[in-house]
Amino acid sequence: MPRQLEPFPNLVTMFFARAAERGDSPFLWTKQSGAWVATSWADAARQVASLATALTAIGLKRGDRVMLVSENRPEWCLSDLAIMAAGCVTVPTYVTNTERDHLHIIENAGACAIIVSTAKLAKTVLPAVLRSNQAQIVIGLEDMRVPAAIDFHNWHALIAAHPTTPETAAARATFTRDDLACIIYTSGTGGAPRGVMQHHGAILHNCAGCAAVISEDFGWDDEVFLSFLPLSHAYEHTGGQHFPISLGGQIYYAEGLEKLAANIEETRPTIMFVVPRLFEVLRTRISKTIEKQGGASAYLLARALDIGARRYAGKLRLIDRPAQAAVATLFKPKIAKKFGGRLKAMISGGAPLNPEVGLFFESIGLTFLQGYGQTEAAPVISCNRPKAGVRMDSVGPPLKDTEVRIAEDGEILVRGELVMHGYWRNDAETAKVLKDGWLHTGDVGEIDAQGRIRITDRKKDLIINDKGDNVAPQKIEGMLTLQPEIVQAMIAGDKRPYMVALIVPDPEWTQQWCASNGDACNFSRLAENSEFRTALGHAIERVNKDLTVTERVRRFVLADGPFTIENEQLTPSLKIRRHVIRQAYGDRLDALYLKG
Repeated sequence: MPRQLEPFPNLVTMFFARAAERGDSPFLWTKQSGAWVATSWADAARQVASLATALTAIGLKRGDRVMLVSENRPEWCLSDLAIMAAGCVTVPTYVTNTERDHLHIIENAGACAIIVSTAKLAKTVLPAVLRSNQAQIVIGLEDMRVPAAIDFHNWHALIAAHPTTPETAAARATFTRDDLACIIYTSGTGGAPRGVMQHHGAILHNCAGCAAVISEDFGWDDEVFLSFLPLSHAYEHTGGQHFPISLGGQIYYAEGLEKLAANIEETRPTIMFVVPRLFEVLRTRISKTIEKQGGASAYLLARALDIGARRYAGKLRLIDRPAQAAVATLFKPKIAKKFGGRLKAMISGGAPLNPEVGLFFESIGLTFLQGYGQTEAAPVISCNRPKAGVRMDSVGPPLKDTEVRIAEDGEILVRGELVMHGYWRNDAETAKVLKDGWLHTGDVGEIDAQGRIRITDRKKDLIINDKGDNVAPQKIEGMLTLQPEIVQAMIAGDKRPYMVALIVPDPEWTQQWCASNGDACNFSRLAENSEFRTALGHAIERVNKDLTVTERVRRFVLADGPFTIENEQLTPSLKIRRHVIRQAYGDRLDALYLKG
């Protein structure tokens, strides 16, 4: 019989219950001096209990917001759980955030304290703290030089000074599923990040729904996860942390993308949450490695892909059976070993995926599931399931206890406990997306006869890069057009590794530049003028200094002329028409990714 996740009143109770069950079994793994070292469930519970007590002792009260700035590591998980165990609210932020980003979140969230991992990350956090009127307390995982105006505490010293039993801390966790657990900031189309209020029940709903998928389709055993996506992203926060906790699983923290392949072989995960960009990178690496080997390996890969395509299309033939057997016995076991040998499924989410990439992995013997979600839904809404029949152009049926319907205009609407309570301190934006209990996703789609969701378009202008990070183009475009050199701009980068821009130079500035440089101002010739392009590049670099790594514009191309109402590249209200501009310049923008 499939196992079901028992109902819990909150995430903290769930954690302490699992810790009591698992005891001295390994829970969180990190690599130290070349060896994997584990924190046991029991030790993790003691640290969470003690840190929760310490947070209360230094003045934090129930409902206070605590910002968390750290790389993926055991202390991230322990801090998150301790913040909630103290009755406070976690506010995760990206380690790539600028000082301005940190300041916005500190002030918007009204953060009372900040936990920061390293002195390096503190260089952008501390100036924001000093500029804010909110946070007074900073807790560091390592000692760091901090201005006297800031009340600094060492994370480890706080735990040591406030020993508390897990039973005591668990008894204090009296909050309910409706209580606020965390505020996760996601980019809005207006530019400033919006704080999504995720309550305990929303994340618990996701955990139960995902547990049903694993239990019913694969079997729920001693699960092992490899965490490498940023924990500040809702996808990893739920899928890579709270979901493993719900299953009583183990979490390994990867050393980084460059060591991910080795870490997979070492840790032998059973479940991996991945973004499309990683799948694309892995596909390229696997293909190139096998092509270099040549001979039988290259032949078997070609046959595996051919058979996979035929199976997917329902066109397998009797004459394919010998090749199927050869692929199954000689090729797929080698691939499985490279992925640790016990991988049940790789789950893709956070951004749309090219179906060809998914088919590649299915063909070489790795179970591949594409999911769909939004931060506003904690974040998983649906996931492909082998028992329902996986289609690479769909994102599967909704999770357990999740209602999905299609509005008259084709928009996907979602209802259930997974839906956020709203945006923090932003009633106007909340009212736009929450109507009569339904979350208006901004995505357009359909539901097939088997109940699987298929996304056909996105109503929002929000860009989602190949790693699943959200980028608000209007913010960057607005900053670019504030530069004297640039009059109009459009950002692109959907499903891509970085942002590129289409630039319309300011006519007046262009005339001045031409006069200063003795040029006749022939625009078609200027577009190829390296000095002219360098001058425009300086303007973009000025903007990039105030952007996160994800938002920065790496390359640009010049438009043939301004965006106007007459050429239909502007609306009557002077908003750029992205799809029209994309039709005109798509090839040139795409070519920017082909350059070395």
